[in-house]
Amino acid sequence: MTLRILATGGTFDKHYNELNGTLGFADSHLPAALARCRLTVPVELQQLPLMDSLDMLDADRERILAACRGAAEKAVVVIHGTDTMPQTAAVLGPAALGQTIVLTGAMIPYEIDNSDALFNLGFACGVAQTLPAGVYVAMNGQIFAWDNVQKNRAAGVFQPL
Repeated sequence: MTLRILATGGTFDKHYNELNGTLGFADSHLPAALARCRLTVPVELQQLPLMDSLDMLDADRERILAACRGAAEKAVVVIHGTDTMPQTAAVLGPAALGQTIVLTGAMIPYEIDNSDALFNLGFACGVAQTLPAGVYVAMNGQIFAWDNVQKNRAAGVFQPL
């Protein structure tokens, strides 16, 4: 089995600019993160434009859908910003692509201490290979169906509706 990973940005891929104290985008952290995960399954990494999910428009979600639709792999992991992950899942879910598509991300950027990014990436890659076809959100050790998930901003976790 080959696993496709789509990089779309989000907190996972943000870089800290120590000069002005802001977070923004440069190169994706995913090549380094995948090397650290030591996955033994073949991986195809596809980078889409990196952005904060709060900046995503319908066209960006359609681009993600098209990338999933165009993937030959049956297992796809989408690295996505957490703020609008359920909205993107709601575009992918009804498309019924016959693939296992798992969206994941991070509450703390990959390059910052105590980030959840590496764990979430490994978890998502594992469950993408075992779950039946469908669309899921995998965050912090839990799996949610695409139509039964929300981000609890106050608690900083994902939970069922």
